[in-house]
Amino acid sequence: MATEARTHDQGAPVDEAVLTAVEAAMIRIRRRQSRRSLARPVVKGLAEPVDLNTLAVVDAVDEGATESGRDVTVGFVADRLAIDPSRASRIVADAVRSGFVRRVASQEDGRRSCLELTATGEAAVAAAHRTRQSFYSDVLEGWDPGERQEFARLLTKFVTSLDDAARG
Repeated sequence: MATEARTHDQGAPVDEAVLTAVEAAMIRIRRRQSRRSLARPVVKGLAEPVDLNTLAVVDAVDEGATESGRDVTVGFVADRLAIDPSRASRIVADAVRSGFVRRVASQEDGRRSCLELTATGEAAVAAAHRTRQSFYSDVLEGWDPGERQEFARLLTKFVTSLDDAARG
C-alpha cells in the first residue's frame, strides 16, 4: 500500500503512516480512559467515598481554578467534560451534595453561581494528582530525561491543538 500524504491548510502535508499511527495510539488511549483505570485507585484511596463522575467534576473545578480570572461554572464543567449542560448540572449537584464542591456567588456578577472545591474536594484532587503522577512516573521510568521532556512538550502541544480543533 502506498503511503499518501494529506494536505493541511497550515504547513507540510501529514504522511498517511503518521496519521495511522496517531489514530491507533489515540484509540488505545480512549479505550484505556473509558475503563477509568487511573480513576479507580484514586477513589479507593480516599477517606471519603467518591464516585467517578464526582471525581471528574472535581478535576474540572480544579483545572478552572488554575486559570486566572475565570469563573468556574457548570458551563465550564460541561465544556471540560464534553457533556451537555443538563448532565453537567446533575453531576455538579451530586458533587455539591457529597461535599466535594460548593457553590459561591461570582465576584464579577453576584447573580451567577460559581463552583469551588471544599477541603474534601482539595484532598480528592491531591490524591488524584499523586496517583496519576505515580503511575506516569512508573510508565516513563525507562525513558531518558530528554525523551520525557520532549514527550511532555509534544503531548501538551497535541492536546492544545485538539482543543483548538474542537472550538473550531
